[in-house]
Amino acid sequence: MSRNVTSKRASKTRTSKKSKVSKRGKAGKRGGESRTTGKRSTAGPVLASTGRGRKPNNGGIGNDAATDQRQVKATTPLRDRMADDLKLAGYAESTQQCYIRAVRQLAQHYRQSPDTLTDQQIRDYFLHLKQDRHFARGSMSIAFSGIRFFYDKTCPKDLPSLKLIRIRHEKTIPDVLSRREVNKILGCIRLLRYRAVLTTIYSCGLRLQEGTHVQLGDVHADRMIIHVHRGKGAKDRYVILPEPTLVLLRHFWATHRNRVWLFPSPGRGGAGMSTADRPIGLTSVQNAFSKALRDSKIRKAAWPHSLRHSYATHLLEEGVPLQVIQGLLGHQDIRTTTIYAHLTPDIRRHAQATIGRIMHDL
Repeated sequence: MSRNVTSKRASKTRTSKKSKVSKRGKAGKRGGESRTTGKRSTAGPVLASTGRGRKPNNGGIGNDAATDQRQVKATTPLRDRMADDLKLAGYAESTQQCYIRAVRQLAQHYRQSPDTLTDQQIRDYFLHLKQDRHFARGSMSIAFSGIRFFYDKTCPKDLPSLKLIRIRHEKTIPDVLSRREVNKILGCIRLLRYRAVLTTIYSCGLRLQEGTHVQLGDVHADRMIIHVHRGKGAKDRYVILPEPTLVLLRHFWATHRNRVWLFPSPGRGGAGMSTADRPIGLTSVQNAFSKALRDSKIRKAAWPHSLRHSYATHLLEEGVPLQVIQGLLGHQDIRTTTIYAHLTPDIRRHAQATIGRIMHDL
């Protein structure tokens, strides 16, 4: 009987000690959190007119911090080697990620290392993508290019199937939004940060990533231009900054006063913009545009890049020369810009009237 009482007392003593330790641990964590909370920075340039002070982006392309942490995957020596090969070959970071993902999906499909796969397995995999998963041309092209790079450069292998595969290049004409439709979509965006970045993308003719990665030093308010750094093909260019867009950008920047990014990552609840060290995520901007498109009740297959198509089309409708539009869009070949001549309703109507007049006497 005395032994049972003694053991119970000892058990209670151990339990009380554990509870005290856990309480002290929780208190320490709370104290640590309060000590490390960053203060909001209120200093910084107001859309400076100088191009100085660009800070390299160390946070990845187009992902918020929480998204990046969820996407962290274990690396292997073979994956690291392919990543190094892509860097040495000069591919853009977004292209590197797509190519590595293509090879990872190949390995996951067979559940074995890609350097052990046979030519027949590669052949069967592309048939699977085409016939079973019905990959679109763009997705098939990325998968083929990534896998071909791996077996050409990282793990050289003679695979006849890769020489056989051909991805047909489709020439499609994208949907273009009218000026009324653009204004209606932008008016349906509730949060200022998304309305500001999407308005900038449209009014300056930017690609999605070019818009999200604008820094304070890129905005030359005195010259009313934005310096686009390392656009597609690693090319720089200047784009015209409209006065209403500048007013909107100044208003938005005053809400966060980040020293580097014009559109900083909002973090959880949008409270981390003032100290964010990376730009707003691409996915969140795409989702905001999709929601605004649904809310506007506009029945068109549109996405953020449609704003860039619409920008070029609207300039062409107002008589801006194709060569000027080519420079603003950053197109290397004028033939890429001429597609907007097919998208312009005013030009089509003028052509129809002219053709009808010429052919009247037939």
